[in-house]
Amino acid sequence: MAHNPTHPTGYDTTADKAGTTVRNAAKGVGVVFLLVGILGFVPGITTNIYPLAFAGHEDDAHLLGLFEVSILHNLVHLLFGVAGLAMAKTAGAATNYLIGGGVIYIVLAIFGTVIDRASDINFVPLNFHDNWLHLVLGIGMIGLGTIGLRARPGRAGAGAPR
Repeated sequence: MAHNPTHPTGYDTTADKAGTTVRNAAKGVGVVFLLVGILGFVPGITTNIYPLAFAGHEDDAHLLGLFEVSILHNLVHLLFGVAGLAMAKTAGAATNYLIGGGVIYIVLAIFGTVIDRASDINFVPLNFHDNWLHLVLGIGMIGLGTIGLRARPGRAGAGAPR
């Protein structure tokens, strides 16, 4: 913990709590991504799963009947989940994961909105529901990541695993 001579205990508990909170948020987001990645391969939860294309928008597989998926799309979710769990080890890395990932998802929402979804550029694949989810997810991740800005270097929880 960072020493704070103005705090009664001598430590900056606000930064410590921020560090713990942002680390837990990155873990939670990572677990959700892992779960979504796994569920994208589960028949019944994912409709029209057979055959599940590696990439592209040509098949009709939908997670929860709403969100287009492919093997590549599911793998991206799994990798994003692993990254969240790995980066939750420090407040700084968790903050970077949440804010950086949030920016990526906002860009992905914009990309999905401006492309022709019937074209080959839609290789992930994305649809209307994905675009809205990615926008909300991006905003939420950035919001959670800003909590970690109070735990940056020189403050409690910035680098030491808890």
